[in-house]
Amino acid sequence: MKTDHPIYLFLRSGPEAFRVLTGGLQLEGAYKVCSLTIKSLERRLDGLVAPDGHSGPAYVVEFQAQPKAKSLYNLAAKIGLYGEENPEHEVLGMAVFLRAADIPDRPHWVHAPGSPIRCISLDSFLREWLAREPDNPYVAVFAPLIIETDAELTQRAPVLWQTIQQAPLDADTRETLSEVLEFWFFERFSRYTDEEIWTMLNLVTPLEETKAYQSIFAKGERIGPLPTWAEQRIAAAPEAQLDTWLDGIFDATGVEDLLGDQRERH
Repeated sequence: MKTDHPIYLFLRSGPEAFRVLTGGLQLEGAYKVCSLTIKSLERRLDGLVAPDGHSGPAYVVEFQAQPKAKSLYNLAAKIGLYGEENPEHEVLGMAVFLRAADIPDRPHWVHAPGSPIRCISLDSFLREWLAREPDNPYVAVFAPLIIETDAELTQRAPVLWQTIQQAPLDADTRETLSEVLEFWFFERFSRYTDEEIWTMLNLVTPLEETKAYQSIFAKGERIGPLPTWAEQRIAAAPEAQLDTWLDGIFDATGVEDLLGDQRERH
């Protein structure tokens, strides 16, 4: 499962994203988020949460959706490399795993008190948070990763989408969280078509709300009021046909010239 880009987008949406992803760790002071490549060894960080104008710690965040024995060594190397380039900061690591069972045993010092790396497993708390904070869009966005059965996820899909759409978010944050949730659905249901997933999320726009449908009715004023048969034909047409009619509306001399003879069956 590809995770780098959606995790970066998620972290970029604000401090609440960091709290949810790290199981409750609160940022103190202003922070900025970026995705960074350490030039010396060309190692890319999933997400860097760096202090913005204060002396707080910088957090290197790595997300692992699949077991990988070397993941903690990899994160330790990135922490060292970033710290070498930015010695003015204390650099800490956040190793985020989908499942607790995927956390490697080694190196042992990672799991000792005072370690610069904190291991977090989403399955240890996000199910509880999803029940406790059902209206939190930052929690809802991870539901495709923590709801185990496809049947339950399919049933809850429209509600999860609406949780993001109805939350008091700015437009950019809403778009980011929507993109991340949609990404997880496409990863989870990779065998489905785009249309099937959009239907699952209840994103299929009713025909009468499409721009083509509305434009035909609006621009129809130049050829006069639409008779009942024309309205019925437009309402029954697929969107591709609506687009064709829309392209020809300025060349049509009348309703039948645009839509065809009223006696025709479509």
